[in-house]
Amino acid sequence: MSDKHQSKQSNTVKELEEEGEVGADYLEEFLDIVDLGGDIDIDVDHGRASVAIIASEAGDERELADLVGPGGEVLEAIQELTRLAVQARTGNRSRLMLDINGYRAGRRAELTKIAEEAVTKVKATGDAVALEPMNPFERKVCHDVVAAAGLYSESEGAEPHRHVVVMLPDDAEEEISGDEAADAPETGGDEAADTLAADTDATAAVAEQD
Repeated sequence: MSDKHQSKQSNTVKELEEEGEVGADYLEEFLDIVDLGGDIDIDVDHGRASVAIIASEAGDERELADLVGPGGEVLEAIQELTRLAVQARTGNRSRLMLDINGYRAGRRAELTKIAEEAVTKVKATGDAVALEPMNPFERKVCHDVVAAAGLYSESEGAEPHRHVVVMLPDDAEEEISGDEAADAPETGGDEAADTLAADTDATAAVAEQD
């Protein structure tokens, strides 16, 4: 590895660590405002800044559960607010991932099992399997599991009903052609949608600030 590449990689990690620190500062202020306790952990995971709010004493877990909300809806909203706060401070779009009370970690394990069961069914029957509607984070987990198993997956439908469909690679090649091939999201395809949404929200926020 060249010195130039090592320097670039080091700078990237440093930037992500800074992103996590800025996000943590915002979340500390947020917890003070809503009068909730909790410790904040910062990490870099799969090329993203990762921040987690965890219980620090008895009773925190129950209170932090309110920040997760049904199906993680409140968590998603707080994550977007944190990303915007990071962007406002650093000037760069943020892809920071937030976890609260271990929700994402537990959900990842559940989704991995769901995706693995779908893979097994597709291999056994040859028929495509549609999963339940999921948010971008959840769909990405499923896409990764399917890709690791050597099968194909794509996201279909519009939010909030957008979902993952698992199929055999041969079926995918027959189904996707022409413009569909350019538009169809494969593994990680939801990252593009997530990125577009984040850019749109961030632009609106900057406009309001100006």
